[in-house]
Amino acid sequence: MSSVIVIDDHPVVRMGIIYLLEKEGHTIVAETGDGLEALDLVEKHHPDIMIIDIDINSMKGLEVIKILRAKTYPGVIIVISAKNEEFYASKSARSGANGFVSKQHYLPEIITAIKVAQTGYGYFPLKQYDSPMPNSDAGDQDRLQTLSQQEFEVFQQLIKGDENKKIALNMGLSSKTVSTYKTRLMEKLGCKNTFELFDFARRTNLE
Repeated sequence: MSSVIVIDDHPVVRMGIIYLLEKEGHTIVAETGDGLEALDLVEKHHPDIMIIDIDINSMKGLEVIKILRAKTYPGVIIVISAKNEEFYASKSARSGANGFVSKQHYLPEIITAIKVAQTGYGYFPLKQYDSPMPNSDAGDQDRLQTLSQQEFEVFQQLIKGDENKKIALNMGLSSKTVSTYKTRLMEKLGCKNTFELFDFARRTNLE
């Protein structure tokens, strides 16, 4: 069967995923909860499959994926996350992942995602819900998609409670630029103040 690296910063979650994969006959060649270490492990083991969470230490999972794809890593990459499914499934696909599985649902779905990806197809089940049927969250999801990458990064730090100066330092920007991004993102999300911004984050499972 296939060789696999599992990347998740929760040891218990890794244990569960490894159990599922080994039960299917896959070989686990490495595991870690750190993004930078993941890059080194892929270089060392050249796995057929990677299972990777979005929120991991030192480097976000989607950044790891982008770097690997830029280096022409050919393996199957399945993203797992407890975050907002619709938003992050889309971001995962654009980053170069082959599939997305929500931790909030049925984790053994990872096996299905791998099988689908190995046949050459993407596994992003949320696409099946892309219909004109009414959805109370549709407006929020559409607004999220209008944010640029930097606007979204500022948004993420704002809802953590960070002030403009700290965000500017983290992102290597001026406070004025961060303030501009903040104004733009709040307009795009339809939020008039910080309270509404936090409420938006809660509604979309981004806090």
